[in-house]
Amino acid sequence: MCLDVKSPAERTSKQEKRHMFNYFKESYNELVNKVTWPTFAQLQSSTIVVMVASVIFAVVVLAMDLTFENLMSLVYKTLGNLGR
Repeated sequence: MCLDVKSPAERTSKQEKRHMFNYFKESYNELVNKVTWPTFAQLQSSTIVVMVASVIFAVVVLAMDLTFENLMSLVYKTLGNLGR
């Protein structure tokens, strides 16, 4: 009589494979059956909102950068003239 005795490492390896398979199976099931995907029109609308918000944010950052640059230039000119 030969008993098929497996080491703890072999059992853990099989358990990990089973858990990983179940994880991917459940993830696929959730993505296919439970997730509500946006329509193409909703996707386009959201994309436009993000693009407009990005442009507005970029313009605000540009304005802040130019203001800070001019302010620092004025400060350096003023401090440079004080030393003469």
